[in-house]
Amino acid sequence: MDSFLPEESDFRELRAGRTVLAILTIEDEIQLFRGNRSNFVDLLRTGQSMGFIVYVVTVKNLLLTRSSLKGFIYNEELESWQQRLLPFPDIIYNRIPLREDEMLPSVKQKIAACHKHPHLKLFNPSFFNKWDLFEWLRLSKSTKPYIPVTRKLVTVTGLGRMMRNHSYLYLKPESGKAGKGIMTIKVHAEKQLPYRLKIQENKKSATYNCANINKLWSRIQKQSGGEAYIAQQGIKLASFNDRRFDLRALVQKNQRGQWDITGIGARIAGAASITTHVPRGGMIEDPEKLLAHSFNEDLARKLLIKAKNTAVLIAKQIERASGQLLGEMSMDLGIDGEGNMWFFEANSKPMKFDEPHIRQKSLERIFHYGAYLAKSKSDKKAGGA
Repeated sequence: MDSFLPEESDFRELRAGRTVLAILTIEDEIQLFRGNRSNFVDLLRTGQSMGFIVYVVTVKNLLLTRSSLKGFIYNEELESWQQRLLPFPDIIYNRIPLREDEMLPSVKQKIAACHKHPHLKLFNPSFFNKWDLFEWLRLSKSTKPYIPVTRKLVTVTGLGRMMRNHSYLYLKPESGKAGKGIMTIKVHAEKQLPYRLKIQENKKSATYNCANINKLWSRIQKQSGGEAYIAQQGIKLASFNDRRFDLRALVQKNQRGQWDITGIGARIAGAASITTHVPRGGMIEDPEKLLAHSFNEDLARKLLIKAKNTAVLIAKQIERASGQLLGEMSMDLGIDGEGNMWFFEANSKPMKFDEPHIRQKSLERIFHYGAYLAKSKSDKKAGGA
């Protein structure tokens, strides 16, 4: 794979009109760099087959005044990562894997410096915060109807107010990922212990029945450990064999720099799980099959088209309201028993989609959008708009 990357390359010759895309991650003392290595290998293979120069660069090695950088490429024959001197990138694809890495002052400074750099385009500068997402989507008439009632979880009084209006609530950490830390509350007024709190554990959930709201609140406090949470109206999702399901959409920008749906999958909740995430026991299914089972084939097709249009609409609004340059996001959409559509979550650093047709297209789209960014950059240099 690295046959065209000799140790001492003549970079002008090496570039020869090719776009250079660097995948940004953070350094690691033991394993050189962090992140999903198999995803990085797939990206390198795809980009190179599409004529790009692609490599992995760490925040530490991204020196913005140099014309060449120390980057990592994958040697197929040796099945190992090797460091090389490589041309300075045109595009940076941010795949710093963890929020805590992204919050480090050195990382924040480097990303801010990338934004100011005249010859560099960086997209998806940071993870989303759940509260911000709902605030952004509330700002637009077109996206507001898809938002469940959402409040910050701050006081027991506020929680009580929400529970008077909604007997079923989801509690989610503002900075959560992959269903971690999620809880649900159901109120059964007729029972002796009316408040039922379910807490998501690895593949199952633990349930606590509380006599009063103060006991419920102290259990929530203990569980959340001081982390910022939001409370959200629980939606009774459509189900398949008594297990709830939602839709997972991948939205990416295409070669024209416009948002487009890459694919939609469906996830069925694990038997004892309160979320549909696969690591927590969820299952992958065909969305049309599940929707046809819950509704009928004609309505299933219409709902799937609506889900695709809604995902693109939401992506546009998130980008507009965030003020950031974004290139992709995955999102969770739910459909309730009446066929209404709801937005639950968006992730600016999507995990791999297991559906092969979505996966392949998702890899190619990164480079379609990369080529668009590189072209718009050179048009500007040439005095174009």
